[in-house]
Amino acid sequence: MSIKTEILWRVALVYLAFALFAIFIAGKIVYLQYIDDDQWKEKAENTRIQNFHIPPHRGDIYSADMRLLASSVPYYEVRMDLKTPALTDKVFYTYIDSLSCCLSGLFRDRNACEYEKVLKNARKLGNRYYLVKSKVNYLQLKELQSFPIFRLGRYKGGLIINQQSVRQKPHRNLAARTIGYTTKSKSGNKVGIEGAFEEYLGGIEGVKRMQKLSGNVWMPINEAGEIEPKDGSSVVTTIDVDLQDVAENALLKQLIKNKAHSGTAVLMEVQTGEIKAIVNLTDTFGSFREYYNYAVGQSSEPGSTFKLPVLLAAIEDGRIELDDTIHTGNGIFNYYDLTIRDDNYLSGGHGILTVEQVFELSSNVGMAKIITNSYKNQPQRFIDRLYGMGLNQPLHVEIKGEGDPVIRYPGDNLWSGVTLASMSYGYEVRQTPLQILAFYNAIANDGKMVRPRFVKEIRNHGKAERVFVTEVIHPSICSRSSLKKVKKMLEGVVEKGTATNLKSPNFKIAGKTGTAQIYSRKTGYKEKSYQASFVGYFPAEEPRYSCIVVIYSPKNYVYHGAYVAGPVFLEIANKVYASDLDIHKPVNDKEKKTFEVPYSKNGHQRELTIVLKNLHIKQDGDNTSEWVTTEKKENCIELKSKNMVDNLVPNVVSMGLKDAVYLLENLGLEVDARGRGSVRSQSLAPGTRVKRGDKIILEMSFIDS
Repeated sequence: MSIKTEILWRVALVYLAFALFAIFIAGKIVYLQYIDDDQWKEKAENTRIQNFHIPPHRGDIYSADMRLLASSVPYYEVRMDLKTPALTDKVFYTYIDSLSCCLSGLFRDRNACEYEKVLKNARKLGNRYYLVKSKVNYLQLKELQSFPIFRLGRYKGGLIINQQSVRQKPHRNLAARTIGYTTKSKSGNKVGIEGAFEEYLGGIEGVKRMQKLSGNVWMPINEAGEIEPKDGSSVVTTIDVDLQDVAENALLKQLIKNKAHSGTAVLMEVQTGEIKAIVNLTDTFGSFREYYNYAVGQSSEPGSTFKLPVLLAAIEDGRIELDDTIHTGNGIFNYYDLTIRDDNYLSGGHGILTVEQVFELSSNVGMAKIITNSYKNQPQRFIDRLYGMGLNQPLHVEIKGEGDPVIRYPGDNLWSGVTLASMSYGYEVRQTPLQILAFYNAIANDGKMVRPRFVKEIRNHGKAERVFVTEVIHPSICSRSSLKKVKKMLEGVVEKGTATNLKSPNFKIAGKTGTAQIYSRKTGYKEKSYQASFVGYFPAEEPRYSCIVVIYSPKNYVYHGAYVAGPVFLEIANKVYASDLDIHKPVNDKEKKTFEVPYSKNGHQRELTIVLKNLHIKQDGDNTSEWVTTEKKENCIELKSKNMVDNLVPNVVSMGLKDAVYLLENLGLEVDARGRGSVRSQSLAPGTRVKRGDKIILEMSFIDS
């Protein structure tokens, strides 16, 4: 084959390849255009138009007396469709300067010329979703809707309004951790009441269709298929704002005074389990705020407050009586390799104490001897008794994050020969403050343990959607006889034990102090850090409220529960006693009341008679003379006739000013009254001949300075 022929073949092959490729491209175009048309149109439509979720209005959270604790405040994003067909050039350019002046005056973020320039430029660019202003409040929005162009509405004026909301707490830090919050991310936190009742507060999202414009901007499309969101319901809590405020201030003062790291205080209604106040404060770089819910989540060794269930178990099992005696010696007790000390071991200890005194004086040695002597050979019986009271079970409160209670059982890996003795005074066990409070509340509630409750009801548009009732965890944690004994001990702690500084002249308090050394994973108990607590109820005779206060790591060399946590308890109790009328005994209205006849001025007989009759005051004497003097008797007012002689100055002493002026001016005298009350003296003597126009000065019983 010649070179020319070879070249021609090669060129023909290239042309053929290009021709086949062109045919393939043309075929593919025809296929996509006519055969696979619907599929690609659907994909394009889905890319250009999508469904977006409309967030519902989140429900509000209220206090027990319907004061707002958390609410979603609406804010608005204002945009403008500058290419809407109904907004003509004539309308736009006629009113754009007026609109710019109005926007500048409302927002004060740029001058009118700048607003006019950016809006005109956005119209030239055909911007259909131009952002005018974000975070516009409701009042600003209402004013903005009356501006030129915008008053024409969505289609004629191009006004687009997107609602947003910001969660706000009117009382700021008050119960902030208990009220809680939620975050929007998929792995976001759901904290406190906000998180626990998300299904009610959150509502149901709506759906709206949005169209994608140039610049990756989405604009809503108004279609009949849009689904409106369903607003969330409101939650009514058990919190009393006034008591919450008192509890927070009382706790804050003690935290600052004792340079403590953190603290918690909880006030609960005995019969219902309603939490009326709950405070959790943490020192964060010099200021205290609600950072962590210690009451619900902090499971730690409670110390001496755990002595109540320990002694109750021994009393229930018949191992001890209150008047049994325990020899605590010099305040030091060595049990295997554990050395147990009383607070006063340096001064020689308590010596011989009754069981009741062991509890009242919080003797660790006494408690250890009682429990080891009673249960050394049967530790499982002791633990079973504690389990029977429900102390090993969480409370399952509504708020998430409850700390697990820990009470070891004989045979567990961490059970040792000294565990029984350690448990007797509140170590090697773990309880949250709320779990301890629930137990003491059960004692106040005649043995019935109720679940602590943070919410009263769910409301939707003002109507109750769900009402939460009191839940009983344990109908009776102990017998009536044992209950009577431990109540006596609890009262004794305040009357003659470790908390005598909390005695109140108005009502009795029953409770228990607690001081526990805080265990550190790094140093164990070598680092001297304590938690101070006081838990109890009041009034002791007819308990209505229970309360616990725990303060962590006080640093002022004072760490005993009575002096660190106790004052917070007392301040809360005093406020409750002063404000809750149900605590006070009703006044006996049937009791005979003594009645004292009041003082009465001299004056006009008929007017005095009317007043005395309306006040149900008896009167005696002359009731025919026009003017009378009065005299106070034991059970009535006696009226005596007062003679008036024409042209003679009358005696107006002890009269009211109205009657005195009436008499004197009718005789032609000029009256100068100084002061108020009744007439004490007059410048013209009674019986003096009247000369018309003469001046008479009256000095009253009260002279204004």
